Amino acid sequence: MTGPLTVYFMNPQPPQDHPQPRSLADLFFSFTFLALQGFGGVLAVVQLELVERKRWLTREEFIEDWAVAQIMPGPNVVNLSMMIGSRYFGLPGALAALAGMLVFPLIVVLLMALAYSRYAGHPGVAGALRGMGAVAAGLIIASGIKLTPALARHPLGRPACLLLAALCFAAVALLHLPLLYVLAGLGLLACVLTWMRIKP
Repeated sequence: MTGPLTVYFMNPQPPQDHPQPRSLADLFFSFTFLALQGFGGVLAVVQLELVERKRWLTREEFIEDWAVAQIMPGPNVVNLSMMIGSRYFGLPGALAALAGMLVFPLIVVLLMALAYSRYAGHPGVAGALRGMGAVAAGLIIASGIKLTPALARHPLGRPACLLLAALCFAAVALLHLPLLYVLAGLGLLACVLTWMRIKP
């Protein structure tokens, strides 16, 4: 029995048509730098670093890999980092990417927790956190808009993809349905429709 993680760890297939990580150290420091930027709007940072700056992934590859990362247990960006590391260097690459995502950010989070416990009651701190929430939301929306052109090459076509995205937004943001139900319902529907379109 195989699943997405088995495929990525046992059969890495690095793409050959765009830049690749040079070494395990490159993976470690790249994901460390990425993780240290990911305060709130991590999706926007991941897309900017991996697709636009490093070009390790195309927009289409990023959308596909992010979808797989979302349906696996654990934080999405950690899953994605392990998938990319495994694709290029196998299990050592997955571990190097995971370490990059966790080591230095953990130190920063512990230091920030100590500072927050001391200054949490300050009105300026509360206002800054509310402002950062708005910025994070804006970053996520901007990333979604920038990735929309990649849907034109999806087997379902852009209109159907945008309709599914709108239904997902309505279910989660407006109807407040549990994410598990939305993923099981709309996710399964999208998979079935795509399979029907691409099957021989």
